[in-house]
Amino acid sequence: MKDPIGGTSRVGSRGRNLEDLRRQNLSTVLSLVHANRSMTRADLTHATGLNRSTVATIVTELESLDLVTVSQPVDTKRVGRPSTVIGPSPRHIAVAVHPDKDAISIGVVAMGGRVLREFRFDVERAPTAVHVVNTLQALVRGLELSEGGTVLGVGIGVPGLVGARDGVVRVAPHLDWHDEPLVQMVAKATGLPTWAANDATCAVVAEGQFGEGIDEDNVVYLNGGAGGIGGGVIVGGQLLSGENGYSGELGHMLVNSDGGLCHCGAVGCLETEVNRDDLLSVVGLGDAESSLLEQRLREAYGEEPAVTALVDRQLDFLGIALRNIVNIFNPGVIVLGGFLGAVRNATGDRLLDSVERAALAGPSSEVRIVSSTLDENVLIGAGELVFRTILRDPTSASVGSPTSAREPEQVAAS
Repeated sequence: MKDPIGGTSRVGSRGRNLEDLRRQNLSTVLSLVHANRSMTRADLTHATGLNRSTVATIVTELESLDLVTVSQPVDTKRVGRPSTVIGPSPRHIAVAVHPDKDAISIGVVAMGGRVLREFRFDVERAPTAVHVVNTLQALVRGLELSEGGTVLGVGIGVPGLVGARDGVVRVAPHLDWHDEPLVQMVAKATGLPTWAANDATCAVVAEGQFGEGIDEDNVVYLNGGAGGIGGGVIVGGQLLSGENGYSGELGHMLVNSDGGLCHCGAVGCLETEVNRDDLLSVVGLGDAESSLLEQRLREAYGEEPAVTALVDRQLDFLGIALRNIVNIFNPGVIVLGGFLGAVRNATGDRLLDSVERAALAGPSSEVRIVSSTLDENVLIGAGELVFRTILRDPTSASVGSPTSAREPEQVAAS
């Protein structure tokens, strides 16, 4: 698919001058290697339309910037001299953060969508913004000493509305955050460039680049987590962000006009009628045992009347939401994450059959509904917020570590 948030997918015009052309070609090759996780030099030549010597020169420069690695193929059946394999270097890393009401997850992410290390800090109650910043600040100091690479910046996937222009979290209801200047707080505390976006927006970017949305230009991601349901949408290969980054709040789609009151003030929202807590309760699991939900649903669905009734009810409302999504966006694939993926996996074709019956015949016949298989897609997508700068201009890597730009400052205790 096309790159929805940064970088270049193919060589374009010559640019204003030779320096522009050089930067564009570097961006093109690095973006291809990043998106594909590795490519042979021959494949890069074919994909870019550049000649072999030009590709070799570009790869050499990217290698000198420590942005790619060059190796010989392990095994090849091609006749003739084997083409070298170009992969993204693990030396430039992003720190990715995902705060939720039950934990703060922090990952060390390398280009190519690889999570090198992950840290999970469980919390008894929803963390404050200051708590998240202080946790991150302590961890970043250790990373600078232990990883040995260049920390390019911090990307944060927030379960709430994040302003695209200022990085202010307008509201994250399940965290009880309101008008938190999160990007400014993190940048001040860590001394690192910082970006933030909605967590489901981060996830759909990751799914489009590295998950179930590969080779799809129209992708919808719907995630069910501890804090409700969020969504992200890619249309025509481009991330649908809205006027200020607030689009994709699919969890607040009306699915039941006689439903319960949502925390947003509306009635019958998707995340009110379809929720993880009710599912955990009916199968006798607690929050700490949520990883066992799919297994218990497989065992109980169709066998235990109370479980079957609740799951069918939630599937009916989820089907209404997916019908609307199919009719409005005409996606090639809908990816379900979190407990929504678990419900789909445990109930066979029930959900797809419901959507095919209710949605318009044209778009419903073309859509796939799948469960996410990409672990830590929010962290990977948050890392993409950081990498888009270096993908657009790989020569920025020669400036040096951004950690030297300014000294971190203390944040008040939570």
